[in-house]
Amino acid sequence: MARTGPAERPLSPHLQIYKPSITMVMSILHRITGAALFFGTLLLVIALVALASGSSAYGTVQAIYGSFLGKLVLFGYSWALFHHMCGGIRHFVWDTGAGLERGTRMKLAWGTLVASLGLTILAFVAYLAG
Repeated sequence: MARTGPAERPLSPHLQIYKPSITMVMSILHRITGAALFFGTLLLVIALVALASGSSAYGTVQAIYGSFLGKLVLFGYSWALFHHMCGGIRHFVWDTGAGLERGTRMKLAWGTLVASLGLTILAFVAYLAG
């Protein structure tokens, strides 16, 4: 029997179908922060290479990282690191089978956001004080 047209395929759910929820947003941010950490690790590599290259190169990197823009990037990288860590802990809790109830999922998602912001601010206060 010959086909007369394209076969009807089921549509998979996607962002335009689902109503955004805090757990969805945190899941998406977890993926984004993972990618940001991949590229942001270049900042650490640059600092280590400069440190190994001598005091002049390291002084240049310190000047760049110590500027307002450098501190802003470092703040964003720190938040990405803490957010990804907190999201990983949240996923670990879920992997144990705990925290899967709707209310608990929401609390864990909000906790991820609050904890990551709190840890970032705490780390930056300690960085700026020292």
